[in-house]
Amino acid sequence: MSKPVLYVFGLSVWSAAAELAAAELYPENAIEYKTISLLNGENFAPSFIDKNPNGTIPTLEAEGKIYTSTAQVTSYLVKNAPTSVKAANAELIETIHADKYDPNFMLLLSRNDEDFKTKANFAHVYLGNPALEKHSVLPEAEAHKSFYEGKLASNGGLLALFKGEAPPAAKDDLFAKSQAHFDNVKSFLYGSLLSYLPESGFIGGNIPGEDDYHVCAWLTRIVASVGGKSKDDSLAAVEKAFGGPVPSKIVSYWGAWTGRSSWTKVYASLH
Repeated sequence: MSKPVLYVFGLSVWSAAAELAAAELYPENAIEYKTISLLNGENFAPSFIDKNPNGTIPTLEAEGKIYTSTAQVTSYLVKNAPTSVKAANAELIETIHADKYDPNFMLLLSRNDEDFKTKANFAHVYLGNPALEKHSVLPEAEAHKSFYEGKLASNGGLLALFKGEAPPAAKDDLFAKSQAHFDNVKSFLYGSLLSYLPESGFIGGNIPGEDDYHVCAWLTRIVASVGGKSKDDSLAAVEKAFGGPVPSKIVSYWGAWTGRSSWTKVYASLH
């Protein structure tokens, strides 16, 4: 039987969830990893859209099937691992992936002109990738026409704003949406997320369970988005950004994860 093939990218928030599961549950060479560079737009290639119509990472090929969402990929890895861990709480998985708490938008979030200027360069790289348009006009892209049209429209609209080509009202709208998103993330981080976390250890118990891979990936991206540069300075960055002491459960949970070799492996840049 061939190895499962896991498509990953080091800067993808949700790729990390699957990579944490793989690092925790599988021997070193049990899974084949293939990097799909989001920065180079490789996820927009028609050959990859054939595998995953959403063009997202992680994606998993295993036993003749393709799993295309973070929840599906991570669930497969958990169910087929040589070691058993606590299964996911469907409510938490749905919540952590809800648009209102989207950790990716935190990277573009602009609540004022200062934020807007700071995020402009990243927005040009993230939204203006020429690979999207290049792949969209290939003959083999015709089967995925609606995907390319939708992605070009959504990326183009926001990119026009950062280029100064959108009406002033659009900028004000971005500021309002960004503030609302920031407030949602803060409310979750300082509020309802705590109801799922233990006083110490992991949601899964003494070792991470399925929920923990998702929560860790979300939390680590939030930490990075507010200026965390290493595991040691990250909580100070969270406190500064959100204007309040980090809850003790988050402190304990962060320490539990950052002390594990799986976290160090997946997040080498924050080690």
